[in-house]
Amino acid sequence: MRRVALRGIRAHLVRFVLSVLAVTLGVAFVTGSFSLRTMMSSTFSGIVDSSMQADAYVHGRATTPASDEGSTASTVRNQIPASLAVDLARVDGVAHAFPVYSGPIVLVGADGTAVSSTQAPSFATGFEPTEEVASVTAGRAPAGPNEIALESVTLASSGLSVGDSTTVVLAGGLRTVRVVGDVSMGVPMAGATIVFLDVPTAAAAFAPDGQVESIKVYAEPGVDESTLVDRLTPALAASATNATAPSEAATGDSMRAEQRAGIETTLGFVETFMLIFAAISLFVCAFIIANTFSMSVRQRMREFALLRAIGASPLQVFASILVQAAVVGLAGSVLGIAAGVGLVSLLRIGFEQAGMSLSGAIPLTEPTIITALLVGTLVSVVAAALPARRAALIAPVEAMRDDVGSNERSLRFRTIAGSALVTLGAGCLGIALLRAADGAQLLAFGAVGLILGMLVLAPVIARYSLGVLSWVFVVAFRPMGRLARGNVTRNPRRTANTAGALMIGMALVGGVSVLAASATASTQTIVRDGWNADFSVQSAAGAVPAGVVAPIRDLGSVASVDVLSLGPALVAHPGAADDSMYVVGMPPEAFERTLTIHVVSGSLGTLASGEVAVQKTAAAEHGWALGDPLTFTVAQGSGTVTETTTIGAIVDTRIIGTPIIMSEARFSEIVPPATAMIDTLLIESAPGASAAAVRADLVSVVKPYVVLSVLDAADFAAQLAGQVDQMLVVLYALLALSIVIAVLGIVNTLALSVIERTREIGLMRAVGLGRLQLATIITIESVLTALFGTVVGMVVGVGVASAMPTVFTGIGLTELAIPWAQLVGMLVLAAGVGVLAALWPAVRAARLPVLQAVASD
Repeated sequence: MRRVALRGIRAHLVRFVLSVLAVTLGVAFVTGSFSLRTMMSSTFSGIVDSSMQADAYVHGRATTPASDEGSTASTVRNQIPASLAVDLARVDGVAHAFPVYSGPIVLVGADGTAVSSTQAPSFATGFEPTEEVASVTAGRAPAGPNEIALESVTLASSGLSVGDSTTVVLAGGLRTVRVVGDVSMGVPMAGATIVFLDVPTAAAAFAPDGQVESIKVYAEPGVDESTLVDRLTPALAASATNATAPSEAATGDSMRAEQRAGIETTLGFVETFMLIFAAISLFVCAFIIANTFSMSVRQRMREFALLRAIGASPLQVFASILVQAAVVGLAGSVLGIAAGVGLVSLLRIGFEQAGMSLSGAIPLTEPTIITALLVGTLVSVVAAALPARRAALIAPVEAMRDDVGSNERSLRFRTIAGSALVTLGAGCLGIALLRAADGAQLLAFGAVGLILGMLVLAPVIARYSLGVLSWVFVVAFRPMGRLARGNVTRNPRRTANTAGALMIGMALVGGVSVLAASATASTQTIVRDGWNADFSVQSAAGAVPAGVVAPIRDLGSVASVDVLSLGPALVAHPGAADDSMYVVGMPPEAFERTLTIHVVSGSLGTLASGEVAVQKTAAAEHGWALGDPLTFTVAQGSGTVTETTTIGAIVDTRIIGTPIIMSEARFSEIVPPATAMIDTLLIESAPGASAAAVRADLVSVVKPYVVLSVLDAADFAAQLAGQVDQMLVVLYALLALSIVIAVLGIVNTLALSVIERTREIGLMRAVGLGRLQLATIITIESVLTALFGTVVGMVVGVGVASAMPTVFTGIGLTELAIPWAQLVGMLVLAAGVGVLAALWPAVRAARLPVLQAVASD
């Protein structure tokens, strides 16, 4: 039977080629996801190993990061005195101890714009000549406050050369500097913009209060890392008794492992995100494979009957079809692995064009290959199991009847099962709407139930809905429209299975479209209701330089400038470790002047007396109430102190996304200067000043800082909406793969339908049907199938997405907006997809010789 199965593939190669291609696309996504993750992991691990070569690191005591909104994404530690390095250098076995001076910088390139690469950071660090982390390959090390050296890739991307002069934004001010050196880190730095300063300049810029994040310690030859840490610990204990901030030592290996673990967590999320879409693609592939084998079984009933008549058992017939499916899956998987490598190669080129270089060759590990082969093969075998079972259970005599292929089972069971799933899904959505606070999981269950239910019900509703959808074609293209309608409704299972692949893709695309429109509308509402400022100044680099504040305040066209500062703070909880979370500092008078915030209880006026406001969601999570005390751990001098204040207001706002809001004065007492940054400047125009004049004045002030933007309320809302759109573009690109696979499914079904109806086509041609008319019929069938899948998919997707604003109102999704024009565009696109998918099958049908077709079995 193995030979029979393989000969069946050779004899009907066209029937399986598009199924192989569908598997190829799905498996390519799986292979590409694993390979890209491995390559990125290798790149970032190389960066960690290259930049963290010390034998030990001394840093502050770790705090437990919080999970609420506004909390930091990584472990936060208190700062330690840089002067501690002098004491550590005297410890037996220590060769060198260097404070780490590092922080943000903006480098202006040769073209006068800021040097940046995708989302990679831009930072400066002190260059230690005795350290082997980096080496000068051209020029020399920087010396003095007006000299810098650049990492090799940064130098190349900036367009500058050794000896050139340029401008940097450092420590909140503009500075003219000269590039004196080209420094190599030994490995690609993934697009980071890296500037080297001499140590005194870096210390003055990033540790003005003498406090640093960590100290790198290098051991003398023969002293291992564990021994070094054991010797450092007593010295740190002694310093702690002298009111020094609590500190601890860790081996270099443990710190590098901690950094790698954080990277792997992030990359794991990216991999999971991509594999979700790979799973969607493979699920769509299963429809094509099942449809292909279903039609193949229908067309080959006589062949299977002959096999049964000469002694083949039902199990052997079943196995022969599964062997064919396994061959299809295996061939598609092998091609998919190659396509996955090609996909990663294209992504790598794209990253390099964007300035992010990835190290090493494209990895293709044994686990990746085995996983890809198993996934592709199993999807194919499982998808073909039901058609194979049907072939195996048909009796030989019945299978040899002329009309066996047209016998259709009742749709009663599908009607009951589909209705039950749709009812369950709708019920979950309804409960999610009633329990909006914790309805996310129910919403997901409801979406899955509705999609599966509609897939099961599709053959039941196909006959009725296609009758409506085909009305225009029946009227406009007589008699071809009526013939096409009869063809797509004659076998509703086949039509529904063909449209099912497109249905899934369009449900996701429709849902994402509604989500995007709702997010944009919600953002506009939030800005409209809470944004009173005439203009704001924000930075593409994240932090607004402090040096720009005074010149803006001196403008005659500006009435006031409210500084919104952001920084991390350590908040104590009764019976628990400190939580690290971001807090915002603002002038109390800014409220109602440039911002409007909804107060749930209390008064924002209490901020002027040192009290704080907390978000309603944070208060609910931590059990905070109006009047409760909050205690902050604050670095002071060489030690730490606690500051206690009272909750004076509970607010509900999305304009400010941090859990705690306080006055400028209280913010400066709680957040260390080295970790604080200016997030936004909110500007009120002077009376009588025109908007155009104020904008022109602001632009003239911020222009030298390169990365600053002047925004009014509309600009700010558009910027936030643009950030949402950027994320959704990625979703659309990934979902496009499922649409491409769905198109292949339509092509495959139409091609197999032409083979199945060869004699019918010959008879229609014999009685006078022209080639163009036949091609028109095939095209209308394709368009109807595409429209059916698109309409049903969009109804499900839009229905589920419409519940999201109610369920996710707590994270700022407050408005429901349905993009009708975009949805209509999708219907037009679906019609175009149908025409495109019909080209090859229509041409193939039109070229069938009439006499040969009439004589076909």
